[in-house]
Amino acid sequence: MKIAVAIPCYKVTQHVLGVIAAIGPEVERIYAVDDACPDGSGHFIEQHNTDARVRVLRNPENRGVGGAIVTAYKAALLDGMDIVVKIDGDGQMDPALLPLFVRPLLQEHADYTKGNRFFRPESVQGMPPVRLFGNAVLSFLTKLSCGYWNVMDPTNGYTAVRTSVLAELPLDKLEPRYFFETDMLFRLNTVRAVVKDVPMDSVYADEQSNLKIGRVLPEFLRKHLSRLSRRYVYNYLVRDFNVGSLYSLCSLFLIVGGGAFGLWHWVTGNLSHQPATSGTVMLAALPLFIGIQCLIAFLHYDVSNVPMEPLAPQLHGLDGLRTTAPPAD
Repeated sequence: MKIAVAIPCYKVTQHVLGVIAAIGPEVERIYAVDDACPDGSGHFIEQHNTDARVRVLRNPENRGVGGAIVTAYKAALLDGMDIVVKIDGDGQMDPALLPLFVRPLLQEHADYTKGNRFFRPESVQGMPPVRLFGNAVLSFLTKLSCGYWNVMDPTNGYTAVRTSVLAELPLDKLEPRYFFETDMLFRLNTVRAVVKDVPMDSVYADEQSNLKIGRVLPEFLRKHLSRLSRRYVYNYLVRDFNVGSLYSLCSLFLIVGGGAFGLWHWVTGNLSHQPATSGTVMLAALPLFIGIQCLIAFLHYDVSNVPMEPLAPQLHGLDGLRTTAPPAD
């Protein structure tokens, strides 16, 4: 299996050479992507790097971490690589962990692996409280919008993926910047790829984060809502219509209907100064209670619907059919 490493390079000249030097011999190719870095990361690597595996790629304009990784993904597909591991160039990700990310892919237990800094309590002791809380909230939102209820730490950028799975994804449509990791999970869910977490410790070097929570929070909420609605329509209305579809539609009808009925009688009662009868209250409350139960049942079904069968073996079978099947008349 040909393993490649993708390193997005933007203001990482202080750390990137050490990251490259720590990558083991199991890796065949290293893609260092200069994402229009003002420090000239690509030129710096070419001048000081001595590793023959390194290939510097350049984006003509800054496309963000997602745009840099997509550039490396496309190069890996053209070069015939089998697995691509993404490691940041700022020294926060230990290249020695690479075999742990690759092993589930080699064993065909997963199609995509990602780091999880929350697996062991000891690994989050050095994490700032604000980041800890923010990651917990983002994890829940990502579970809801992307459908991978079995993963945590969605913003973790230490990932590995099979190129056969990448070939099934619309790479040019992936979010180019900070929402890239979450959008990747959403796209993987649309093809029913299996995603597994790899425990790792958090490391914080002397780099400065460019992510401003107050600025990106409204954008993140909007994009999570967009992915949730698209995933629901695709998985429960277009691709399939199942018991989860029935639970969700019944929940929507009962909650909206009961809420509207109760609100109407509350408003008219206040205007006429006549309190609603106990029977009216029950007619409003009962649909709400049943609707909430249907919503819980839908969430339970959605959790149990996480992809469990790896996509890679199926893609291998399709490749075999493509190469051995006789041409059509």
